[in-house]
Amino acid sequence: MTLSSALSLFVLGACASSQTAVTPATSTQTAADANRIEAHMTFLADDALEGRDTGSQGHLIASQYIATNFKQLGLKPAGDIVNGQPGYFQKMNLKKGQLVKHSAGLTLHHKGVDTVVPYPKHFITRSSSHDGKVDVKAELVFVGYGMVSPEFGIDDYAGLDVKGKIIVMLPGRPHKLPSEEAAHLSSQKTRLAVERGAIGIISVHTPEAEKTRPYANSLLYLNSPDLSWVNKDGVAEKDYPAIKVSAYLHMDAAKALFADAPQSLEQIYAMLEKKEVPKGFALPTSASLTRESSHSMIQSQNVAAILEGSDPVLKNEYVVVTAHSDHIGIGNDLRSKDKINNGLMDNAAGVAILLETARLYTESAVKPKRSILFVAVTGEEKGLLGADYFAHYPVKPIESLVANVNLDMPVLLYPFADMVAFGANHSTLGATVGRATAKHGIKLSADPMPEQAIFTRSDHYTLVKKGVPAVFLMTGFTSKDPAQKGGEIWGKFFAKHYHKPTDDVAGLTKDFGAIRYDSGALFADINMAIIEEIANTEQRPQWLKESFFGKTIGLKINTQK
Repeated sequence: MTLSSALSLFVLGACASSQTAVTPATSTQTAADANRIEAHMTFLADDALEGRDTGSQGHLIASQYIATNFKQLGLKPAGDIVNGQPGYFQKMNLKKGQLVKHSAGLTLHHKGVDTVVPYPKHFITRSSSHDGKVDVKAELVFVGYGMVSPEFGIDDYAGLDVKGKIIVMLPGRPHKLPSEEAAHLSSQKTRLAVERGAIGIISVHTPEAEKTRPYANSLLYLNSPDLSWVNKDGVAEKDYPAIKVSAYLHMDAAKALFADAPQSLEQIYAMLEKKEVPKGFALPTSASLTRESSHSMIQSQNVAAILEGSDPVLKNEYVVVTAHSDHIGIGNDLRSKDKINNGLMDNAAGVAILLETARLYTESAVKPKRSILFVAVTGEEKGLLGADYFAHYPVKPIESLVANVNLDMPVLLYPFADMVAFGANHSTLGATVGRATAKHGIKLSADPMPEQAIFTRSDHYTLVKKGVPAVFLMTGFTSKDPAQKGGEIWGKFFAKHYHKPTDDVAGLTKDFGAIRYDSGALFADINMAIIEEIANTEQRPQWLKESFFGKTIGLKINTQK
């Protein structure tokens, strides 16, 4: 699961008190098989797969395992056509970019004085997915948050000329914006800059950002490569060719950008502290940025299969069930002897539940009316790459995809008493999930951390941007066992095991006493009940008319009148 450091800080607070080992409780009676859940999870998170990094041999083995299970269940392949027949793999080419060592440079020019900004102490940059060596000098324009939204009356570019210039922007969003809507708008910042002719982007660190994501944390990923999926025309899709340079500045370096400007950076920070929104203006400072990127090509794959519906008309519509099969591979933390990030919860658990849900449907005497499209996607940890590729090149027409139920990192370490469905407040899927959880004696809880905008941070979001209603399911923070505090266990997992080698059977068993495969079986039963209602209800899921996503990007056939 790709979550921000802000979320990590949230859960650090949630797990402040100590947690004793978990004693397994009596298993809830389920139709799903906890032993099968365990078998899938332990295989996918075995050391032999070396953390299932995108494009690795270990991830290919995981994909072959998923495809073999789909075939054994009798699901129809829904991937690429091979020798005239569909296969289970939807293959994608990925462009791997690496910043060339010692190539990053930033110099500020003001009143005839050149100031060199040290890398990486005071600025960082990433590789380009399009250009090799780049050297750009341009004027600077401050654009506030760099956001535009007619729905919220925002236009940070109003009255500004940024054509051929480097824009300077603040990270994050105005406080008045709802978090999920703000996160969606923030994802459009680069596109907005390109449409207005900018050639570079400099983001400046802020005191608020330092509290949740310290600048020093960014230095941990300096040498990691960047991946972009390549479209049918051979163009990498992660960034925009028009943006030649980019940089993220430490606060100490950023102050020099605003020398003799209409407002100093200190004044802008003071406005942010008061939750005021600064206006943009041209800066009297220009900048030269250089970087060089090396590139190579790798390949990875989604795995897709279909359970055909029973209704002669509705079978041409699809309920999409997703879970990401990749993790972060082998780490380089010198403090740890174990370098393999196994990803037992993230996301072997989600894939196991997807596979068990598929089995339940294939063995059911009554088939759903709509078809069910199961997709194990790659590259989630690298920026939702496989899901984004699928959203751009769906194996079935986008208008035939009625909903997406996404399974990403259920924390199966306690007998959960509630579930969270991120996005439930945006579509009729919320009511569907509520009925499914109630059927199994589980409460549907509201988003416990709306400020994190998690609805925009997993694979389903790529289909949301295409207008498809979606929910992202997660175990809630309460436990059926009064001796256990689900929120503390959940938080402790994030603080100590998330994206670490100890997210494996040995590490989690040592710390928590048991892995609750029976909770995984219950999760699969609830997942099946959700899909069953979607698949058998004549009316396809609808965006709620008051939802921002429904009003701005929802497909007409999926939006309430």
